[in-house]
Amino acid sequence: MTFSITRRLVGGLGAGLIAGEALAQNASNIAAANVAPPRLPIENGATLRVLRPVRFVQPDEDVFRANAARFTQATGVQVRVDFVAWEDITQQTGVTANTGAGPDVIIGFNEAPHVFQDKLIEVTDIAEYLGAKYGGWKKLALRYGRRHNTNNWIGLPFGASGGPFVWRKSVVNEAGFQSIPEDHAGFLRLCQALRRAGKPAGFALGNAVGDGNAFASWLIWSFGGHLVNEDGTPGINSRETIAALNYLRELYPTFIPGTLAWGDISNNRAFASNECFLTQNGVSLYFSMKNDPATAPIAADTEHSLASKGLAASPPNAGLTLNAMVFRHTRFPNAAKAFLAFMMEAPQYDPWLQANIGYWAQPLNAYNASRTWQGDPKVAIFRDTMDTDFWNGFKGPITEGSAAANADYVMVQMCASVASGQATPEAAAREAERRAARFFRRR
Repeated sequence: MTFSITRRLVGGLGAGLIAGEALAQNASNIAAANVAPPRLPIENGATLRVLRPVRFVQPDEDVFRANAARFTQATGVQVRVDFVAWEDITQQTGVTANTGAGPDVIIGFNEAPHVFQDKLIEVTDIAEYLGAKYGGWKKLALRYGRRHNTNNWIGLPFGASGGPFVWRKSVVNEAGFQSIPEDHAGFLRLCQALRRAGKPAGFALGNAVGDGNAFASWLIWSFGGHLVNEDGTPGINSRETIAALNYLRELYPTFIPGTLAWGDISNNRAFASNECFLTQNGVSLYFSMKNDPATAPIAADTEHSLASKGLAASPPNAGLTLNAMVFRHTRFPNAAKAFLAFMMEAPQYDPWLQANIGYWAQPLNAYNASRTWQGDPKVAIFRDTMDTDFWNGFKGPITEGSAAANADYVMVQMCASVASGQATPEAAAREAERRAARFFRRR
């Protein structure tokens, strides 16, 4: 016999999808509207297998597992959660989609639901419920969650990791700057001053999944360039891109040597060892230094700033986004959707958010009030990670092509070829356009 999740939760823990407003307010300081939830009668004998990326900090996993256990206690649905390496999650998502077997729910990255949308169950009902209850969805969540040009949700964004500039306050001040300039000319002067002082900046120009793509995207976007036009055709070969690459020819000589070969861990090591004094990273670098007595003094001197806007209207940065999917092959779609909704309710989500100490930022506006952002002031900047006008594949629709171009390092290698002197800006932009044409429609 099926049953309404409403009855079961009210009769069980009294938390989760149908958590009362009083409990939500007592559990945290998160405001929640009185919104009727969707009816999701859980299937007989339902069990769930959930796959997600490995933890950043141990409390991430601990709290996530504890929340899953609460869902089991409330509904009787057994939930198995497997954590896999970041570099493996995309491959395992592809295998699951192509074989029609495996996890019921996968929390993948960024565009994943758009790549496999024909293999997924829509989650519009729970997305609209959560948005109405918790102050609406943030810009990046709307981009990654909904099918292009529709209000149909194919993914449920769970949070995003930001990549602002990370810098040593004392060194920047000694160079004659109180903060990181917003304009290109000022940023170049700062990096030149740091180089003259023997305390250089460094940004990844190697095939680094996070840092390489983040720097290349910032550079091009800050000049008004973009990989894809709004109609889905390649847009990288533009005067804006060429202006950005000409700027890079001046900027790159100020970097610490070796950034052309940097992976995602390289700038962390260089910054923590007093070799690099301005870079781009998530909150992980700061906390790893803060929690190590040997590097705690460096952490105390470290500041975060949103990426310089340059010519853009807002800081050009797209957060690395966790994006949950429910697969068509699941025998228990209601249980799967109920699980995701439960995990994003305040009694579960806010403790998980706090456990991540700022590494993941919320997709729902109400969680701006989380105590996560009221402690260390150096972490507060990450609160607005998903309030961005940029996404992977900007300005085009989010498609399998944008995911493939990002994975193929089209923009990174374009920038690296100019920085290394192997190509002129014009030649590099033409080559990037040629490569992008494999993934996007030609003009």
